[in-house]
Amino acid sequence: MSFSRKVVLTLSENKLIKSFITKHGMKLGASRFVPGETLEEAIEAVKKLNAEGLVATLDHLGEFVNTREEALASTEEILKIFDGIRSSGIKSGVSVKLTSIGLDIDKEFCFENMDRITAKAKETGCFVRIDMEDSPRIDATIEIHNRLLEKYGKEHIGLVIQSYLYRSEEDVIELGKKGVSLRIVKGAYKEPASVAYPDKTDVDRNFVKLCQIHLKNGCYTAIATHDENIINEMKAWIRENNIPDNLFEFQMLYGVRNGLQRRLVSEGYKVRVYTPFGKDWYGFFTRRIAERPANALFVLKNLFKQ
Repeated sequence: MSFSRKVVLTLSENKLIKSFITKHGMKLGASRFVPGETLEEAIEAVKKLNAEGLVATLDHLGEFVNTREEALASTEEILKIFDGIRSSGIKSGVSVKLTSIGLDIDKEFCFENMDRITAKAKETGCFVRIDMEDSPRIDATIEIHNRLLEKYGKEHIGLVIQSYLYRSEEDVIELGKKGVSLRIVKGAYKEPASVAYPDKTDVDRNFVKLCQIHLKNGCYTAIATHDENIINEMKAWIRENNIPDNLFEFQMLYGVRNGLQRRLVSEGYKVRVYTPFGKDWYGFFTRRIAERPANALFVLKNLFKQ
């Protein structure tokens, strides 16, 4: 992990900083990465993306709930997304963090909530992807995903794998045997060097390797990066290896590299925009700041405009 990223993630845990950003964050620039706090605002944002040829994944922000009541409330909010997608006609999937629906409270309770969500995805002809969180939660996340995969099939549920973790290559190989749809990301949590590559070069190299392994295995792969060098490398490799268009897509975050997103669409590639919404946006926002110094400069400029 880079020093600047580590500093940002550490500072984000400070109560005073969290209180200030939570109060002023939308004005400071959070709205660039989070189009709104309500489902209605998120759907309007996705409509605009769809009009430009982009598809989306909606994510109701929230993680680390403390009570069953909070987890059930979060589950209900997620279920509403599928109805919103169906009624609005937008082209979008759904993403879920298991900690937001009770993973840290009780694994079986979390599974029951995720089972309801996946059943709703199937009922509405939609797709739900389970997001991957920090390393202590990976095994439980994969276990829950695999149980649901057996019940609902890969057409309705998929998973995320993070390239900064040493274990990820083995996970990709094992999940590939099941034909799992994977979203490959670099990873945005604060992890120790004992489990994660500390050097960005190694993270990038592993990212490309994981994407290529999964595609070679004939499995659907979401290539989630804003790094144009990696995107160009993957485009060339895909052409050289005759990878069919229906086996992959590029994914980026809402508000990041908008021009690149549109350019890829104009070249004929499928591009999905991860579109988060909700009141609990702080953790997501601070991880975006940590990932790229330019994002911090964007926030500082908005701060001095106040």
